[in-house]
Amino acid sequence: MSAVLPHHGGSENVQRAIGFMVLSTVLFGLMAVCIRLASKQLHAFEIAFFRNFFGFVFTLPLLYKHGFGILKTNKLSLYFMRCVIGIVSMLAGFWAIVHLPLAQAIALSYSTPLFVTIGAVLVLGEVVRARRWTAVIVGFLGVIVLMHPGSGSFTMGSLVALLAAVMSASVAISIKFLSRTEKPDAIVIYTTMIWVPLSLLPALMYWTIPTGITWLWIVLSGGLGTTAHLCWTRALKLGDASMLTPISFLQVLVVGAFGYFLFDEQVDRYTFLGAAIIFGSNVYIARREAKLARRAVTDPDINPETQQR
Repeated sequence: MSAVLPHHGGSENVQRAIGFMVLSTVLFGLMAVCIRLASKQLHAFEIAFFRNFFGFVFTLPLLYKHGFGILKTNKLSLYFMRCVIGIVSMLAGFWAIVHLPLAQAIALSYSTPLFVTIGAVLVLGEVVRARRWTAVIVGFLGVIVLMHPGSGSFTMGSLVALLAAVMSASVAISIKFLSRTEKPDAIVIYTTMIWVPLSLLPALMYWTIPTGITWLWIVLSGGLGTTAHLCWTRALKLGDASMLTPISFLQVLVVGAFGYFLFDEQVDRYTFLGAAIIFGSNVYIARREAKLARRAVTDPDINPETQQR
């Protein structure tokens, strides 16, 4: 993944970046909890639709701020392809959250950067050398530990969660293409707008009218998801990705705690160990990317895409 350069605005910017990242991480964790709570009445696919519908509602202020002119683009086909891949990732991810222990489902999602590295080589032509490949291999060892095949705990849900991570990596690659010409807010608006009808189709197969407190959970899932994404974006504008990446792993602890108290889920040693290995791999990749990005700034003649990673 592309590193975000540090912004030299003093300790105040660093503190704000950390604050936004912590808030984003907690909100994403709470969104996962709301998805699980809503699943008591609704199918995961229907929850995904409502998350997108209310997520789009929460992006309307962005459209009001920029006006309809922000929707002018010649990349509609790329937007649509990115959204189709994203829907597959979301449906798989939501299904995993509903059917796996929360901590395990979220921890497996952290394998996305590993697949992004592979995709960057195959699709974007980035050059990745021994140290980065070693980090990727170590990360996949963590995935194997998390899934612990051969044990009684291994389920189809683990494979579905891994599918979500692969598709999420594909989304990240497509965003790299879009971000070269498209404004970040335009990407958010278009994505949520296209996701609504795309997610409605699979939701209709399992449609049930929400009742009672389930409405609260699905509205919150949309609001929390959109707000968390905005906080995450803001954090990366203010701080270095290598500094902020470790903070994002707090989400595993948040959902693990809620899983224990609300759903009587136990976090076993495989989840702890596998999550820790993936975490270490991601931190190394983020720090390596940040180092290369800083080097490219100090020496403009260096192409960061072809440096030894």
